[in-house]
Amino acid sequence: MEKLHPSHQKLMEKAKSITILLSATSILHWDMETKMPPKGIKQRSEQLAMLSKIAHRMITDPEIGSLLKTVERHRDYETLDATQRRNVYLIRKAYDEQTKLPEELVVETARQQAITVDIWKKAKAAKDFPLFKPELEKLLNLRKKAAEILMKVKQTATTYDALIDIYEPKMTAKTITSIFSELREGLVSVIHKCQTAPKQPDTSFLQRKVPIDVQRRISDSLAKFLEYDVESKKAGGRIDETEHPFTTGYYDDVRITTHYYEEKFASSLFSILHEAGHAIYDQNLKAEWIYQPVGESCSLGFHESQSRFVENIVGRSREFWAYYLPKLKKFTGKTFAGVDVDTLVFAINQVKPSKIRIEADEVTYGLHIIIRFEIERDLMADKVTVAELPQVWNQKYEKYLGVDIENDSEGVMQDTHWASGYYGYFPTYALGNIYSGQLLSKMRGDLPDWTDQITKGNFHNVKQWLSKNVHSYGNLYDPADLIKKITGEPINGKHFLNYLNKKYSKLYGF
Repeated sequence: MEKLHPSHQKLMEKAKSITILLSATSILHWDMETKMPPKGIKQRSEQLAMLSKIAHRMITDPEIGSLLKTVERHRDYETLDATQRRNVYLIRKAYDEQTKLPEELVVETARQQAITVDIWKKAKAAKDFPLFKPELEKLLNLRKKAAEILMKVKQTATTYDALIDIYEPKMTAKTITSIFSELREGLVSVIHKCQTAPKQPDTSFLQRKVPIDVQRRISDSLAKFLEYDVESKKAGGRIDETEHPFTTGYYDDVRITTHYYEEKFASSLFSILHEAGHAIYDQNLKAEWIYQPVGESCSLGFHESQSRFVENIVGRSREFWAYYLPKLKKFTGKTFAGVDVDTLVFAINQVKPSKIRIEADEVTYGLHIIIRFEIERDLMADKVTVAELPQVWNQKYEKYLGVDIENDSEGVMQDTHWASGYYGYFPTYALGNIYSGQLLSKMRGDLPDWTDQITKGNFHNVKQWLSKNVHSYGNLYDPADLIKKITGEPINGKHFLNYLNKKYSKLYGF
């Protein structure tokens, strides 16, 4: 029988080629959202469709199937270490799934994604859901076709589970429903206590104008605090401006975006903290694992745990603002002259049901996600149609958050995810919050002085802890196994709810 080593090495070389192509594709997506002229959309949709075709052919190359068989059946297979075996498992998973997806479906989906996102932008600006509806229906039908195929390969209970698995491996809608039920109950309790507390924050000063060029300088200073390098000759990051903030890239080239509003400076400030949390994860994966399947992040839920940890647990803490408020005042002159730390911290942690997910406070945020999860689950089960989306969305927002949606741009069209075909993605946001609560409990034991360090403007120790305990594991484990390995217990929403209760009882005095 052929020796194991050459076959394994060739398999890894093919995996590397695929990863390089996909990382190049992500930069084309970044360009489409940031620098591409409007006229370029049709051309870009063809470029992305072509790259999807090439990637699909590379992933489904029969030689990969042959190499996998040789490696997996070899008498020396058990001599591979855990990392090597995980790589083989991840290549096998991708190969089995992608070989079942017809090339025409993959290409048509990529083309339709680019078109649907472009129409979504126009429809959102015009507050015109009927303009968006036909393209969204086309893309949803394409994703449903893929889900039906993937459901058989992944052996999931439902088509929706097959899509969830793309973003949060081995997670199911049934498990999420159970986790979210406990989460919703806990969140509603905290929201009620905050809303009925006699003590309420003054948030009026958050609407004071901060010029966009000043906000750009604030963004650069936040990046420096987080050790996300966007300025030096060895910088691996960038900050650009888009309609919807996002992070994209790979290892040494990870880029983030934000959106600036003159009268809402906190919006971009927290989006920078959030997106930089994502970027730090991608940049601190094990260097020796670059271009290997194991050298990816664990899941989008874990990715979100990192962004929410940086944005909320660090960025909305009193300790951070004890350090950063003097810097903010230096950037903004007299704008916030009379604002003290406690007033600002209370204001930026105000709990108030709102319409827009990305601007929601950390308590109500989970309800925004639960709404989207329930709608996706029903869409995939054909209990809701695309035409009914605005009505269902508005009803759930009134029921769960008590807010009235006035137009579809602040309602069902506020996010880019469905326009991008990312069904199954939304639940990972709330799972990320839950993971972040568990990670905080663990970190408190390992770094009891972490808050003192933040007060001094030192994020380095926290970053090192996250790198050692989360980033360095890459995709060596599925998320359920990784959270247990780090914290010693399965996914548990009580840590996050305890964190919220402790923090907000101190702020609101309940």
